[in-house]
Amino acid sequence: MRNVLVLLFALSLSPLSVAQSNWSLELDAEEMTRAEALYQQYCSLCHGEDRSGYRADHAPSLRSQSLLSTAFPGFLFTAIGYGRAGTAMDGYSDEMGGPLNRDELRLLTRWLLAVEGVEPVTLPDTPVQGDATLGASVYAERCASCHGTRGQGDTGPALGDPALLANASDAFLRHAIANGRDGTPMVAFADQLPEQDIDAVVAYLRSQASGWSPQPPTLRKPPAPADYVLNPDGEEPVFTLREGRYVPAAEVVRALEEKRRFILLDTRPASAWQRSHIPGAVPMPYYREKDRAGDNLPNDGTWIVAYCACPHAASDFVVNNLRDLGYQNTAIIDEGILVWTALGLPVTAGGALAAD
Repeated sequence: MRNVLVLLFALSLSPLSVAQSNWSLELDAEEMTRAEALYQQYCSLCHGEDRSGYRADHAPSLRSQSLLSTAFPGFLFTAIGYGRAGTAMDGYSDEMGGPLNRDELRLLTRWLLAVEGVEPVTLPDTPVQGDATLGASVYAERCASCHGTRGQGDTGPALGDPALLANASDAFLRHAIANGRDGTPMVAFADQLPEQDIDAVVAYLRSQASGWSPQPPTLRKPPAPADYVLNPDGEEPVFTLREGRYVPAAEVVRALEEKRRFILLDTRPASAWQRSHIPGAVPMPYYREKDRAGDNLPNDGTWIVAYCACPHAASDFVVNNLRDLGYQNTAIIDEGILVWTALGLPVTAGGALAAD
């Protein structure tokens, strides 16, 4: 579903539409202040207050001249709005169930360059010609250790993401490989690989793009407050907490299987909950105001278990807010949902239940 949205949006970012949109990097004082506030509320948790990156979840530097100059405007906009598959970067567009409209996304995109004083670089549209078979072997030897053997991402971002490949031109990919990304572990390969090998890797990455099956997005309705408590007639769970807050995933699974009474909070962006979540989880995004962290949550001793993908940054933030508001029995799934999913533990696909 997300890939469909990204494709539709990429089509809307034609040269004509970009020219007609306000992508000026001349922001007035009010715009700079507003964009800074948006960044601190929604982005700083993982990318750092100063945008230097790697605060949580391998989130890259957003001060990288190489990235900003070549990704502006369309690629940056879609990454923020629609996220990156295979990573903890989820979509923030209200079309994905997130908190930001297009004007806010555009403002944030412009601000990232303006605040760093970066000038956009126009890359050629010419397709890169390369040997994809050779590229597969070069990728396996030089790229897979960071980006995953199938491009699924590891310490480096996912490169097998159809959304990435739909929006990243050949020149964009080639520039990143040849010049690296300053401020990140991505080194420049221009002096390490011959040009034909770099072209081959681009061709190999391009060969991994999948087809599209366009269909309109449908958002699932979150649980009603009356349904927040799972198994309301059950007994309370017994959790063993590490450091007074982190509960093993296995104990949460057992509590679900034994139909214990507790509440699950998904503290990722709301778009991530729409894509998939642990059955019964309530979306409670970390970026809500602190005094709303307890919206519709009973403060009667019922256990509240939060999770995110970081595996702790967003859920820690929400649980800290809840504890400041006087909630006592709070915990965080230690492994996070990415490990939870990798372990084959139960998740519900939001799109599959969109008609409920």
